Amino acid sequence: MRGLRPIDLTYGAVFICLMAIGANITVWFPFLAIPIGGTSVPLSLQTFFAILAGLMLGKKLGAFAMIGYVFIGVCGVPVFAGFQGGPFAFVDPTGGFIISFVFTAFVTGWLAESSKKANTIIYSIAGFFGLMINYAVGITYMYIAMNTWLQLEISYGLAATGMIPFFIKDFGFTIAAALFMVTVLKRIPLRWQRAA
Repeated sequence: MRGLRPIDLTYGAVFICLMAIGANITVWFPFLAIPIGGTSVPLSLQTFFAILAGLMLGKKLGAFAMIGYVFIGVCGVPVFAGFQGGPFAFVDPTGGFIISFVFTAFVTGWLAESSKKANTIIYSIAGFFGLMINYAVGITYMYIAMNTWLQLEISYGLAATGMIPFFIKDFGFTIAAALFMVTVLKRIPLRWQRAA
């Protein structure tokens, strides 16, 4: 990435703020936690915003924004889910999902940039691959965390099965991100989309 322009930093900062809001959306709107099988699935919007960062900002600036989000959280600013901050957030089994947002934005942006067409199908495919990276990294981290430092024996299959309700929710948000992106492109020139 060539030198960052002030507008690039602004775009990145907007997505850092959106990630913090998306992580804690159910704090302000508790009704967005959907009861499923005796538990509730919070409608976190982090994956949605990570995918949207890749689509709107491209692979480099999108990933840069997610790195900024992770760095700010590690420094202690309460931007992670449950208004957590600091490195201890990565002791939690879901800490891998925080790391995965960097790769999610990069892969989504890379696939979107690689295509010469800009439509819902292309963006949905790019977002889906980003979503798969998100869950592959997150579930693997969860499996390792639970079987090592948390000393809770669990199979990889069980860890993955437990994430199915969240995956379904995020898959729906992935399609929503693609539809939103197509709408944005009708109103904003394509060159704004690529800040790299």
